[in-house]
Amino acid sequence: MRNKTDDLEQRADLISDAIATISSQIKLLESTGVVAPPGCCVLRYQARGKEQTYWYYKLQATEPIFPTPSGKMSKYKHLGKGGTPGHIDALMSVTRRTQIEALQKTLAALHQCWSDLYDNAGSSQQRTHLK
Repeated sequence: MRNKTDDLEQRADLISDAIATISSQIKLLESTGVVAPPGCCVLRYQARGKEQTYWYYKLQATEPIFPTPSGKMSKYKHLGKGGTPGHIDALMSVTRRTQIEALQKTLAALHQCWSDLYDNAGSSQQRTHLK
């Protein structure tokens, strides 16, 4: 028969392993390229020419964070037409940010589990470190 300490240690190991896995996934995503700042998204907008309308893309932030040629800061960064390197890079950076934010939520939930595990077990069995 397993005792409560063995069960606690086994659950702690599972949580610790999961935290290590999620942390390494975040680092891997960060190493694959630029990560868009929080709150940024890629938007499509229409420009009208003399005879035609054109679709362009921009990276938009919630605050002015992109430098302009005049030295001012803007909430928008023009990316050009769809499929251009700037457009694809921006899409990928926003995708990385979205994936990292989801992983960070999971990481926060796992840290909460870690705290709950030892809060419920009593302070005498507190484990001091994660893997």
